[in-house]
Amino acid sequence: MGRLIPLRQDVSRWASWRALTAAIALGTAATLSQAAPFAYITNQGSHDVSVIDLATDGVVATVPVGRGPAGVAVAASQAKVFVTNPDSKSISVIDMRSRQVIDTLTAGDGPLGIAASDDGLRVYASDWYRNRVLVFDSRVHHPLMSIAVGRAPAGLAVHESGDAVFVAERDDNSVAVIDVNSQRVLSRVAVGLRPFALLYDAPRQRLYTLNVQSNDVSVLDARDLFRTGQLTVTATVAVGKAPYGAALAQGGALLYVTNQHEDSVSVIDADTLKVVRTLKGFGYPEGIAAYRDRVYVVNWMDDNVSVLDAASGHAIKTIATGQNSRGFGAFIGDVPAP
Repeated sequence: MGRLIPLRQDVSRWASWRALTAAIALGTAATLSQAAPFAYITNQGSHDVSVIDLATDGVVATVPVGRGPAGVAVAASQAKVFVTNPDSKSISVIDMRSRQVIDTLTAGDGPLGIAASDDGLRVYASDWYRNRVLVFDSRVHHPLMSIAVGRAPAGLAVHESGDAVFVAERDDNSVAVIDVNSQRVLSRVAVGLRPFALLYDAPRQRLYTLNVQSNDVSVLDARDLFRTGQLTVTATVAVGKAPYGAALAQGGALLYVTNQHEDSVSVIDADTLKVVRTLKGFGYPEGIAAYRDRVYVVNWMDDNVSVLDAASGHAIKTIATGQNSRGFGAFIGDVPAP
């Protein structure tokens, strides 16, 4: 179906630039205060977002948004958090510093999944009912484009180059690759039944697809993406019932997967792709993210977030949030220096 053409033609130069800027960022961070980032948890039942300071693991603010918030994406370079409100057909834009909604964007008939590019300049949202992905400029909040995709698009992930976006097409049992340069679907690959969430593993150039009906994770190889435009399924990992969210912890060594209908979390060795343990005692777990040596699991039924030790999976504490917490997406982010 053709080749993905990077917006930045020299991919090796792009990689070198990323390495340089990462080193600069690390050096800058060392000179600043060691404040932890914040977690932004969408609460479907109370129509708000709980803001958790990861330095204390306590809620420091509750931000009212639209109805039934679900997806969340942090555009840290812009000091903004974008939240999808499917019931309001909108996206709320939260200022990370003031912790207030500063704009509300019209977003089709059912915005659900949402993701930001690594540079934070673009935000992508899936429009569940109109089978498309909406693209916004995160600086001025203007819509940039609308890209037709398959049926019931859900989770999204953005390639680290910013040149490709991955979309879970739930009702087509497939994942589509959007070429940002040509603004179209370049290719798609069949995965398990009812793919919902996606997680991109940049160091391994690998995409994980969580299939809620076949109770497994499809592992897709993206190493040839810029040569062929294709993803290749290389493995399928059986997990619990209705896998919903995924996060890489322990420096990427462990892949944590929430299983909604089993009230459990599967822990997978990311190198061998073997399940090493299954953790119990959650309440319809949905979103999940990792920070340093901890993993944060969002419990829809229990209205809270479980904090786990990343290495062992042992529970450390529980943080009360709003009603029916979801946290669908990458919900942890740093507030940039003024």
